[in-house]
Amino acid sequence: METKNFDLCVIGAGPGGYVAAIRAGQLGLNVALIEKEYFGGTCLNTGCIPTKTLIAGAEVLHKARHAADFGVSISGKIAPDWAKMLDRKNNVIETLRGGIGSLLKAAGVTTINGTASFLDRKTVVINGGRDTGTKVSAKNFIIATGSESLVPGFIPRGERVLTSTELLSIKEIPKTMLVLGGGVIGCEFACLFAELGTQVTVVEMLPSILPNLDKEISRTQTQYMKKAGITILTGTPMQDIKTDKKGVSGQVGGETLKADYLLVSIGRKAVTSGLNIAAAGINTDERGWIPVDSKCRTNVAGIYAIGDIAGRIWLAHLASAMGICAVDNICGHRNEFSYDLVPGCIFTSPEIGTVGLTEEQCKEKGLEIAVGKFPFAALGKAMAINETEGFCKIIADAVTDQVLGVHIIGPHATDLIAEAVPAMNLEITAKELGKAIHAHPTLGEAMMEAAHAVHGESAHIPVRRKKG
Repeated sequence: METKNFDLCVIGAGPGGYVAAIRAGQLGLNVALIEKEYFGGTCLNTGCIPTKTLIAGAEVLHKARHAADFGVSISGKIAPDWAKMLDRKNNVIETLRGGIGSLLKAAGVTTINGTASFLDRKTVVINGGRDTGTKVSAKNFIIATGSESLVPGFIPRGERVLTSTELLSIKEIPKTMLVLGGGVIGCEFACLFAELGTQVTVVEMLPSILPNLDKEISRTQTQYMKKAGITILTGTPMQDIKTDKKGVSGQVGGETLKADYLLVSIGRKAVTSGLNIAAAGINTDERGWIPVDSKCRTNVAGIYAIGDIAGRIWLAHLASAMGICAVDNICGHRNEFSYDLVPGCIFTSPEIGTVGLTEEQCKEKGLEIAVGKFPFAALGKAMAINETEGFCKIIADAVTDQVLGVHIIGPHATDLIAEAVPAMNLEITAKELGKAIHAHPTLGEAMMEAAHAVHGESAHIPVRRKKG
């Protein structure tokens, strides 16, 4: 059996793994990257990219339907062509996969196809795939195997019961759909298919959808989704779920719900099947995730874990940052990551961008805060593009004025939040953020105005006149 020797072996070619492999190659390491299926992992193939590509199509559909609001006349039937939307999605995926392959090649990374299984802390063997039987020995390993959709045992299996993976390749636009779980994935798909004409019902057993967000943002998104025709049921679990070839049904608070399909989006689980991490002595928690420190180190010297498999925050951009952190430490360059200022981007309608503490978290910590809010309806650019929903909200420490959290719901919120991340990493104050000149007319002015509003000084919303 052939054994190949490397400085670093990365297991998993998702946004954490492939970025780590490229970084290591750039720094001169001899690198192997093991992937059982496609470059890009869940994010590229069955997550972020395909979802956002389809959402982009739905946004074009929405604009076409409202073209008259802009003085543009469109004649004829305006309707989604689902087959073409799927083709476009697949083309985007294939193009990006090819791009990753080219980048890996340029960085001198050796790619190996199959599933890695640890024989000991320094060696894995490849099972399945093109390179079955190959042994890989390395001085260091990075585990980047990610996560997958969790489908509990009480949910029946059937062609009408889907995870996000299957829904992304469904052959028809459902007439009706139940969404079990009002988290990020459930709400994004609810907004997407509602725009396409599906009658959507979201069932969330917790008191609100998007429960980890600032409560004001969650409440506002609930209102917008209901306005779009989405039924939202919270505070009660779905029970007695049944399925057959024609559809699905379930009980919610004594009411029977029926639909063509059920989307299950209630969590994710660690992908460690076949990895045989016990042979390497790697510890996991009670749910199978691999704990790491701020340098991405596991309990075993020379073995690191990054991204979803670390079990804290399941976001592609965090996985990439952790990949760079791990490689830097392997190469002797000091680097640490933190979970504190990881931005969240939710592609609902309207979008949500968030970073830092919520109002509720500040209160739990006993922090005295000042809050500034600015509505997009008061922005010229928002009115010009006819997207005036939502607001930008800034939470600052009432004593030091340091910005503790930024929460945006509205047009291009997922892009706008990018300004807050480096600013907060530099421990900016609300005064400093408001003092920074923002170009006009832009949506970014909402950030500046919200910063002014922290001190009651926004010029474009009514504020009480200060005495004296």
